[in-house]
Amino acid sequence: MAALIKEIAKRANVSIATVSRALNDHPGVKPETKELILKIAHELEYEPSGIVKTLVRRNNDVIGFVVPEIWGEFYTDVINGIDEVASQEGFHLIVASSHSKRNIVESVLNFMQESLVDGVILMIPSMNEQVKEIISKSRTPIVLITGKNEWGNINTVSIDNFQGTYSMTKYLVEQLGYEKIGVIRGPDGNYDSSERLEGFISAMLEMGKSIRNEWIISGNFDVKSGELGCSRLLAMLEKPEVIFCFNDMMALGCYKYAHSIGLTIPDDIGIVGFDHITLSEIIYPTLTTVHVPKHELGSEAMSLLLRLIKNKNQIFEPQHLKVSTGIVVGGSTKKVK
Repeated sequence: MAALIKEIAKRANVSIATVSRALNDHPGVKPETKELILKIAHELEYEPSGIVKTLVRRNNDVIGFVVPEIWGEFYTDVINGIDEVASQEGFHLIVASSHSKRNIVESVLNFMQESLVDGVILMIPSMNEQVKEIISKSRTPIVLITGKNEWGNINTVSIDNFQGTYSMTKYLVEQLGYEKIGVIRGPDGNYDSSERLEGFISAMLEMGKSIRNEWIISGNFDVKSGELGCSRLLAMLEKPEVIFCFNDMMALGCYKYAHSIGLTIPDDIGIVGFDHITLSEIIYPTLTTVHVPKHELGSEAMSLLLRLIKNKNQIFEPQHLKVSTGIVVGGSTKKVK
């Protein structure tokens, strides 16, 4: 369906947003434009998702959730948190991935077509202007799960990324005695990564510790980038004593590389993660990591969305909720001083 919407937009020489509004009989589309779009849609035999249409025909309450990835423990826990609250209130959850093979704009539009869903939760690691415009003009209640603190008049629920890395950095230096800390951060433009880096830098400066730019490596939140980042850090003439990975999957990549070259964790190199996924407690040694209550992240977002849906005609000040983090001490770090 997303591919058809894109093709309709291309043939009609209009934006995807205009196609969506025309297909849903929005008054903001010129009659001649709407007629052209409907004609092309008919030629392409476009139809909305059968699942969504069935749910709407049955008058069931439906929530849409757009998530970067559907696989992986982190996202699964968030989905479970959303679904638990939604099902208790009689709502059905439809999940779509905005992974590279599916444009996030199209995913958002599919869920925000008028009358198809009662509300939308978007988990967006970064946002372009097109998505911002869609959200700002939407009449559908929306909650963002995002690393960014605020989005103007949009309600948000976020992890306290800054506090998570700030607290862990202070623990590594003040409690364990580490001085040389390498970092494998997330990709450029990712809100979570940016806030985590700010927390790390703030803690280091506050403690009067030097920050080595060459020890801050870009990653992609996956095992492979953790492996590559670790190889770069450990190939340097002066190596860090501990590597702070900004998620657990990259920390697993560090484990893989360290073991491959015969290093012992934490005697030869300390490793720290962020998320506290189940694998962090299964690997040996267990991972020192920042705990994120992922289930709570989803349930808080759904609870906030329900308040918006049930009071749709009322105007509220936007809420920006933060879910606190904690420190889980594993065997991947040790006291060095």
